[in-house]
Amino acid sequence: MKNRLPVEHFHFPVEKIKAGYYTDAYFLRTEEILNGDNHHPRVMMQLFTREPVVVCGIDETIALIKTCAHNPENITIHALHDGDEVAPWETLMTIEGDLADFAHLETIYLGFLARQSRIATNVRRVVKAANGKPVLFFPARYDTYQTQESDGYAAMIGIKGFSTDANALASNGKGLGTIPHALIAAYNGDTLAATSAFDKYVAPDIARIALVDFDNDCVGTTLQVARKLGRKLAGVRLDTSGTMVDKSLLSQMGMFKPTGVCKELVHNVRTALDAEGFDYVKIIVSGGFDAERIKEFEALKVPVDTYAVGSSLFDGNINFTADIVMVDGKVCAKAGRVHLPNPRLELVK
Repeated sequence: MKNRLPVEHFHFPVEKIKAGYYTDAYFLRTEEILNGDNHHPRVMMQLFTREPVVVCGIDETIALIKTCAHNPENITIHALHDGDEVAPWETLMTIEGDLADFAHLETIYLGFLARQSRIATNVRRVVKAANGKPVLFFPARYDTYQTQESDGYAAMIGIKGFSTDANALASNGKGLGTIPHALIAAYNGDTLAATSAFDKYVAPDIARIALVDFDNDCVGTTLQVARKLGRKLAGVRLDTSGTMVDKSLLSQMGMFKPTGVCKELVHNVRTALDAEGFDYVKIIVSGGFDAERIKEFEALKVPVDTYAVGSSLFDGNINFTADIVMVDGKVCAKAGRVHLPNPRLELVK
């Protein structure tokens, strides 16, 4: 049996949630009416999505119910596990109890499932496309900081590194990353000076990875840094803007799209490194990579060692639906919905 995250792992603003601060108003009115009318049938809420996804957010939903429902001891939950793949319309969770005890939580748990499943699904697609090569999770800057811990948890499926400590919390790691363009700019645009300063002041157990596109001359900058750092240089990162053409490609243009981190640029850097004996230096690429682009690079055997992926891991729009399908043990559902038992569901204890 798979383990679930313990309820204590999560920290909710319990009073605000119970008061309905984050809840769609009609759910609050539902509880008000049911309690006012002393009407307390036992219902079964059934959750599903309409497309194949890697589901995530289940453990947080369970913890939410156990922490923020009214009378949670009277609620029974059956559920799949975070990281399970689900088919369209497949029931991923059922919640049984008095609707007046948990109606105020629907808005919140559907949000958990939507965001975390979107990230988990995108990550699995990217990791599969990378064909066993490391993938780094670098999208933190594309959304509010409050989501970083749960985003990192959702991304644990195959990710080899995270950019922030918050993203890395669930995997007991630390944020990775070396040199931003800002540091190079602070050294008057001198990549070698910035990289040398990094090497001087940053702990030796942190990999020396140089960012080499500041001057739009990835080959020239790569060799300059490699000659200076020698064996201490673990890798170089190519991050050329999608509107720029690297200097090394100017004489090759005509038969391919030369902008950004294209396959020809990666080959040029690899060839230059190998020609001077720097075959041990890895190549990390970033800037606009998603599953399709990575899949294309892998099919063409582009000599990339690691993919750093950012905003595309937030792409898409995965939605979940919760419907009552049973009332007091009898089938009762809106038109178009039916009770769909799923033998994969496990009782949550």
